[in-house]
Amino acid sequence: MTEPAAVGFAIPSASPFAGIRDAKAPPPADRPSPNQGLLYVEGVGKYYGDRIGCKDVSFDLWPGEVLAIVGESGSGKSTLLNLVCGRMVPTSGKVRYRESSGDLFDVHKLPEASRRRLLRTEWGYVHQNPRDGLRMRVSAGGNIGERLMACGSRHYGNIRKTGVSWLDRVEIDADRIDDVPVSYSGGMQQRLQIARNLVSAPRLVFMDEPTGGLDVSVQARLLDLIRTLVREMGLSVVLVTHDLAVARLLAHRLMVMRRGEVVESGLADQVLDDPRHEYTQLLVSSVLQG
Repeated sequence: MTEPAAVGFAIPSASPFAGIRDAKAPPPADRPSPNQGLLYVEGVGKYYGDRIGCKDVSFDLWPGEVLAIVGESGSGKSTLLNLVCGRMVPTSGKVRYRESSGDLFDVHKLPEASRRRLLRTEWGYVHQNPRDGLRMRVSAGGNIGERLMACGSRHYGNIRKTGVSWLDRVEIDADRIDDVPVSYSGGMQQRLQIARNLVSAPRLVFMDEPTGGLDVSVQARLLDLIRTLVREMGLSVVLVTHDLAVARLLAHRLMVMRRGEVVESGLADQVLDDPRHEYTQLLVSSVLQG
C-alpha cells in the first residue's frame, strides 16, 4: 500500500504540550525511551453517589504496548477508558502522561481546551459507533483533513494528497474521497474513523469496542487492519472490548474488570490460557463453550 504523504505541521506553540513532537511519524530515536512509561494511571476511581463506576485502578502503559480491558457490560471498562483519556473527571486518583521530553503532566489538570487539543493531535479515540467519531455530512477527505488542520497543516494540496494516501491505507477507494461518510457501509465508516485518528501519527490511541456491531467477516478484516497499523506505527493502545478473541489478537497485556474493579491482569496469553480468578475462568469457558 502507498505510504501516507509527508505533511509538515507542528502543534501550535500556545499549547502547554507544544514541542512534544511533530505530527509526522518521527524517527525511532525521537520516541520515548522503552524504559519510561508513556501513561501512568494511579488509584483511579469514579463514584456516582453510592454506585461504583470503577474503583482504585492502577496500571502503566509503555511505548508500543497494547493493553486490553475486558469484562461484561457494566463492568466499568468504558468508564475507566473515559477517565484515562480525560473525558471524565475521576473521583479519586490521577492520570499522568509523559511528553517526549520525558516530563509528566496530570491529564486532569490541563485546561479543557488543551485536553481537547491533545485528543486531536497526540492522542486518538476510536468509538464503537463511527458516527460518534466522524462528521457524517462532511466528505471523507474533509474528515481526515480536519485533524491535519488541527495539527497546523494549511496546504490544501498536501492535505488532500495525505487523505488519498490514508484512504488507500485503510482500503477505501481513493475516488470516494469526496463522498460523505453517511454513504459508506458500517465497516467503511469504521476504517475512515481509524484513518482520521491515525493520520497525525498519534503516540497513544484509545479504542472503545472498535469491532462492535460489525459482521464477523467485516470484523476480521478490520482487526487485521488495526493490527497491521499498530505494528507499523509503533502505537500505544488502550483497548476496551468484551470479545476475548479481539483481546488475544491485538493485546500484549490484559486487565479483567468486574463490578468496577480489576480482578486479574497480566500478559494476554497467560491470562487467557491460564486464568486464575474465577470470573476470568467463567469468561474464558463461556467463549470455549460458545
